[in-house]
Amino acid sequence: MKLLKSAVVALTLALSLGSFSTAALACEDGRTCFGPVQAIDMTLGHIAEAMKLINDGDDGQKAQKAIREASRAQKELNANDKVDRARQHANKNLKKARKAAKKGDVIEATKWLEKAEKAYSGLKSLL
Repeated sequence: MKLLKSAVVALTLALSLGSFSTAALACEDGRTCFGPVQAIDMTLGHIAEAMKLINDGDDGQKAQKAIREASRAQKELNANDKVDRARQHANKNLKKARKAAKKGDVIEATKWLEKAEKAYSGLKSLL
């Protein structure tokens, strides 16, 4: 009887797990809803926004938030290993720009944002 119960539970569990597609639930966490080009464009948009804020006279606080959004957007980029390595290198520029903006050094932040923009633009050629 115990063996029968175990078999029924295992069969029920297997059927319930296989009854729906995991691809249908892929967008629930918000991490895989965008294609690689869209993720790069979102990141570049946030970088451009941060640069515009700095050019408009921001002391770095608002730009820091835009850089943080760019860092979040770049996490959406899922392509291949080569692109991922290049993304990690480009992300270092964003981190340095964010640190500079946090300190209020907008000139240094602009320099790092320009490097990040160039690096993320180059990712499209790797796709």
